Amino acid sequence: MKFSVLTLFPNQVSGFLHESIIGRAMEKGVIELQTINIRDFAGNRYGKVDDTLFGGGTGMLMQCEPVYQAFSSLYDATKESKPHCVFMSPKGSVLDQAKAKDLSKYEHVVILCGHYEGIDQRVLDEIVDEDLSIGDYVLTGGEVAACVVIDCVSRMIDGVLPNSEAYEEESHMNGYLEAPQYTKPNVWHDQAVPEVMLSGNHAKIKEWKRIHGLYDTWKRRPDLLQKMELSAEDWQSLLAIDAEKHEMNKETSIDEN
Repeated sequence: MKFSVLTLFPNQVSGFLHESIIGRAMEKGVIELQTINIRDFAGNRYGKVDDTLFGGGTGMLMQCEPVYQAFSSLYDATKESKPHCVFMSPKGSVLDQAKAKDLSKYEHVVILCGHYEGIDQRVLDEIVDEDLSIGDYVLTGGEVAACVVIDCVSRMIDGVLPNSEAYEEESHMNGYLEAPQYTKPNVWHDQAVPEVMLSGNHAKIKEWKRIHGLYDTWKRRPDLLQKMELSAEDWQSLLAIDAEKHEMNKETSIDEN
């Protein structure tokens, strides 16, 4: 899969993504990253790509032509189909795991990063297929958000992670959060790993992870749970876990006193 990022700060994107798992995936050729400096298409010796806003307002707006030329440099319109273009914008739909999975199906995704007060709407209307946000807040530019999208999407591309199990059981993949996880030692600060995790019974372990993932979702992100249909047995299990945790907290409080 190929990612092309249109930006005023290409080093900010490439520097971040060439590290760790995504960096190794690029070295293996599993994914390809191309950063395009929009200033290279400024059409003037100063690299100026912005101007004042019509109708007044504070700040500067990126102009149509440099952005359009930067995008057009990515493919030959006479021979190739237009790549899917995503504009990082606080106006966009918020990135989630389902959207990341959808984006992972494209062969070539172009991510357009705005800066200053944004980009002239006319070029957005011409080249952008969808607006995307990483949260309900505003950043100084789209570069950080673009890195988040590429990292999230890349994890679901064959060859980036060891196998599909590395991401299929993570938070949000099934609509709820991932269950707590443990490693050695078996006991730390008088806290033992749950016995079921040491049992070797894969069916019981799988069910423990599912129900405790649902429990964490109930307590941390109840908005996600509202989208799911849980059985009466699931709710009984959740209430049992909740009662057990309350009892443990009471015993801890008594011991401390």
